[in-house]
Amino acid sequence: MSEKTIPILPCRSIQPVLDFYTTLGFEVTFQQKSPNPYAVVQRGGIQLHFFGMKRYEPAESFSTCIVQTDDVDRLHETFRTRLKAAYGRVPNRGLPRIGPLKNTSHGVRQFLMTDPGGNCIRIGQQTSDNQHHRPAPKETFARAVHHASLLADSKEDLAGATKIIDRALRLQDERPTPVQLLRLLVLRADVAIRLGDKETATSAVAAATAVQLTADEQESVHDDLKHLKQLLG
Repeated sequence: MSEKTIPILPCRSIQPVLDFYTTLGFEVTFQQKSPNPYAVVQRGGIQLHFFGMKRYEPAESFSTCIVQTDDVDRLHETFRTRLKAAYGRVPNRGLPRIGPLKNTSHGVRQFLMTDPGGNCIRIGQQTSDNQHHRPAPKETFARAVHHASLLADSKEDLAGATKIIDRALRLQDERPTPVQLLRLLVLRADVAIRLGDKETATSAVAAATAVQLTADEQESVHDDLKHLKQLLG
């Protein structure tokens, strides 16, 4: 037997969603305007279906699906490049938007992308056979990064993520290592940008850029440094 699962995702209007996915290199393989709006896009092994709902509110959507790939880094870079060419910038807030690459606590390297219909596409590559969530770190600053990342990315609770990061950065009796400080500041800048807080984002980016790291430390936060460079650009 051979089975295949295909998500059918809602949107208020079909055309903006199709324009977004064709920008990413998808092909529209089917489109129906009546009796009900419906369309299909495909790129390689990724196939997504969409249906129109007049009273649907994209900004309040909880619809999501998982896309598994064997080269998440390449796909992330391809999508970012195409979006920048189309929009003049990489959209990282509002709708549509694309997030940074991250290694999760359940053995997946992934990024989140939300289309104009408010559908969150979680694109990931398995990096471990153990798919269970690892326990949250006990160390103060590693734990702050862990929980703030979950709130910002998995729950879209940007205010909650902000509180965790700011609380950690204000601690006087404990100080983060350079690596921990960099990760906190990059995440703080990312969240501030998504909240439209340019002043805090600029300050956090400047502070992160000033953190001194050894070669080994730079290697351990390769993704964070890459994201910092993207925030600068």
